[in-house]
Amino acid sequence: MEHELTLMAVHAHPDDEVLGTGGLLARCAAEGIRTVLVTCTNGEQGDDTGGAKPGDPGHDAAGVARRRLAELGESAAHLRIDEVELLGYRDSGMVGWDTNDDPAAFANIPPEESAGRLAELMERYRPQVVVTYDEDGGYGHPDHIQAHRITVAAAEKTGVPAKLYYTAMPRSGIKRMFEFVKEAGIEIDFEPPEDFGTPDELITSVVDVSAHVEAKVKALQAHASQGENIFFLRMPEKVQATIFSSETFVRQWSRVEAPAHEDDLFAGLR
Repeated sequence: MEHELTLMAVHAHPDDEVLGTGGLLARCAAEGIRTVLVTCTNGEQGDDTGGAKPGDPGHDAAGVARRRLAELGESAAHLRIDEVELLGYRDSGMVGWDTNDDPAAFANIPPEESAGRLAELMERYRPQVVVTYDEDGGYGHPDHIQAHRITVAAAEKTGVPAKLYYTAMPRSGIKRMFEFVKEAGIEIDFEPPEDFGTPDELITSVVDVSAHVEAKVKALQAHASQGENIFFLRMPEKVQATIFSSETFVRQWSRVEAPAHEDDLFAGLR
């Protein structure tokens, strides 16, 4: 191997690193694999003090960004991430928000520009495994979709990664999770449609991260300014342990021979 084993996770906002890849990042760190987190935006459109939303009186986008980036540093420490790279783009906000029209928003940046910057990071760190979102960004967020686009473009441009993965939420797992939520008496304003999440048959990789549930919960807690939106933190510890004990992925492609169904994203590389 010409260089050390390296995982690169590309995410849209501060706090996105935890739910889909927090256990993977912590597990890789424990195994001596170098971990690199690329966060594309500063999270300006998150909640401000007191739960103020973008457009509400008192919402200070710059202040929100400073707070969220500080929280990102704390989260990264809990997950033992080696390198955090910030692209620094402006948060586009949720689908349909006025902030979608901001020319400086990440979703409106020409992909060749942002993909070029990401390609430079891939060339620098030489990750064998890269993880990001699928073409829908997981749930349609403009910044998640843009992160997907630039990651695929950078991977293809550089030819550096040996394996590319998309984070996934299997439909069976989502169903069980919402059953847990209801049993715990937690109220949320979302009822997932039947087709929400990834069909189970498309899942290629299930990673056991049960040894790192505590680190994952602490990383989520680090993003305290967005706590109102993280209903996982209101779940009983037993339910958290069940939900957070594994992470699932869809392997988009591999340049090395690897099993069709794997429990290690570095299968074929060690």
